[in-house]
Amino acid sequence: MKLQLTNRGLDDRILSHQQLDKLEAEETGDTQKWENKTQYMLTCVGFCVGLGNVWRFPYLCQSHGGGAFMIPFLILLVIEGVPLLYIEFAIGQRLRKGSLGVWTAVHPCLMGVGIASMLTSLTLSLYYNTIIAWILWYLFNSFQEPLPWSSCPMNANFTGFVSECAKSGSPVDYFWYRETLNTTPSIEEDGGLQWWIVLCHVCAWAILYICIIRGIETSGKAVYVTSTLPFVVLTIFLIRGLTLKGSLSGIKFLFTPDLAELAKPGTWLDAGAQVFYSFSLAFGGLISFSSYNSVHNNCEQDAVIISSINGITSVYAATVIYSIIGFRATERFDNCVEGNILALLNAFNLAEGDVSQNNYDQVFERLNATFPDAIQKLDLPTCNLNTFLSDGVEGTGLAFIVFTEAITKMPISPLWAVLFFIMLFCLGLSSMFGSIEGVIVPLKDLNIFPQRWPKEVVPGITCGFCCLVGLIFVQGSGSYWLALFDTYGGSIPLLVIAFCEMMSVVYVYGIDR
Repeated sequence: MKLQLTNRGLDDRILSHQQLDKLEAEETGDTQKWENKTQYMLTCVGFCVGLGNVWRFPYLCQSHGGGAFMIPFLILLVIEGVPLLYIEFAIGQRLRKGSLGVWTAVHPCLMGVGIASMLTSLTLSLYYNTIIAWILWYLFNSFQEPLPWSSCPMNANFTGFVSECAKSGSPVDYFWYRETLNTTPSIEEDGGLQWWIVLCHVCAWAILYICIIRGIETSGKAVYVTSTLPFVVLTIFLIRGLTLKGSLSGIKFLFTPDLAELAKPGTWLDAGAQVFYSFSLAFGGLISFSSYNSVHNNCEQDAVIISSINGITSVYAATVIYSIIGFRATERFDNCVEGNILALLNAFNLAEGDVSQNNYDQVFERLNATFPDAIQKLDLPTCNLNTFLSDGVEGTGLAFIVFTEAITKMPISPLWAVLFFIMLFCLGLSSMFGSIEGVIVPLKDLNIFPQRWPKEVVPGITCGFCCLVGLIFVQGSGSYWLALFDTYGGSIPLLVIAFCEMMSVVYVYGIDR
């Protein structure tokens, strides 16, 4: 929006940047602004760098040729991520409005783009905070020794373990699927509300509301913790991970490239999608954040800096995760070999020191060549380190199953559990600041609520509404609903919105402007 300085009887040549910003704010009705540039950058980094960097990117690397996946990821980060990020920063900063106000100002017919961004942010907010509730549940349970998921619970008579857990053989899985989610067999069976997760759910929304109660005045201060603490914890985990047996095997596995993956279209599609989601584009939050900047802020430089931080963080987080996964895989490999050694000692009446991990392969080959029938009857499992390293799990499974299992095998495991879930909590909360901002600002632009209401009311109504609707995700069938929303709520809609944003800026607003 252009300032009509001539009508004010002022010469723009003698106005300072501060005066221009003040006049711009008066015309747009925007009185909020960032206290400093650091606050703005940390907020954007916190919004862009989220849970997907910790549990989705490592899985994609593992499933698409390790280091080979990073080649298309970094290429598309430059040609896809940076330009779209720059567009959102520039248009929000220039017009000083949220996502709805920006596209309406470009052309009234583009109001739908802003509404679509708001609805997509709303959809994400509904289920994303449920994941934060799960994280809080695990965090509350981490303050005990031993960790509750380190072994199966006792039955009601204290005569043995709970039969379901004993049959599954995995206390980590039992704690996740039964004691946390209490998952029903299908989505048709709701299973009722799980009261322990309901409490965490309400707590998660209450914490979010406290942080955003006065907009960027409060969330801008919270990001000093939520956006920086994850990097500190990742560094602590990397240092600890490198001291564990097998950590280098995991890192080597991650960065060993399978160049044949580069010829597969699916690798490039997944890399493009990961770039898109990791930048949190088309949600409207970045446009709102940039609208609080001075019109003279160097948004091009901001886009390059935040893109670089995002890409580096993805690779860094994957390195940390796979140092721990390497340790977990080595532990499972050693247990597998030890079990086979015990079976061979008993079957062939060998002395205890005759078979060890160092000579296991040679002894096994010799016995298999001499007594093939006896070896076949033992039905020994195949112990292969790469198989255990390849046993990747995407999304919540990586955080709540794979990583929690690895933590139980570390000394002082409660400490590492607390650090890990505090890190996830900060990553999730800082991402929610941007998502909920993408809902609240358009609601204000639509003038749904009276202007005379205090600024604390709109965030309160929004968080309360989302908390109530989000109860669908804390039922026994909640994990199915969450997967459904995650699959369809933030995929195709984001691509369509981003395409409309690009076309609107280039051909409607005018790229030269």
